[in-house]
Amino acid sequence: MLSLKDRFDLLERDLTAKPIRIAVHQGLPFAILRYEPNTEWELRRRARLLATKLHAQGIEVVTISLADLLWEAIEKTEGLDAVAQLERERGFEAAQEQVTTYLSDKDWFPLPEALAQRMKSLDPKKQVAFLMRAGSMAPAIYQMSKLLEEMQGRTTVPAILFYPGIVEGDSGLRFMGSPDRDAPGSYRVKIYS
Repeated sequence: MLSLKDRFDLLERDLTAKPIRIAVHQGLPFAILRYEPNTEWELRRRARLLATKLHAQGIEVVTISLADLLWEAIEKTEGLDAVAQLERERGFEAAQEQVTTYLSDKDWFPLPEALAQRMKSLDPKKQVAFLMRAGSMAPAIYQMSKLLEEMQGRTTVPAILFYPGIVEGDSGLRFMGSPDRDAPGSYRVKIYS
């Protein structure tokens, strides 16, 4: 397993290659950079440093916070008070399921649509999206494998999902290292792990 620094070095090399070498499948220009959940601050520092290095080479990094999209979904649907009331009445699981519905149902605030909308104005020849704060979807609000699957064909902008998790087995990633989460074997994207 590579160090976080080594993963960032590989990512930088692939992002500055001509053409960019992060995508495994056409129509899904995404990659994952996995990091240990307890190294969030170090990850953010390294992401900022990489953005500065890329900028010096003519590549603009646009940071998209998945946490911001989560809070926007809550705000634009029933609001935080409704989620808090549901949790008081029926417990955490029910409230989490409701937020998952907000992010999954086309009649509410589907996360893939919101992300695609944020990326719509970006120029794939000059910009790269850094998808940060995926940990906000813990413990089980929205699966990152599902998000990537649903982004197929929605953008041509190269994007890096910074994924807090642990490696399990040969290729499985366990989100946030949570013992009650399955570790999917394939994300169909390049993983810097």
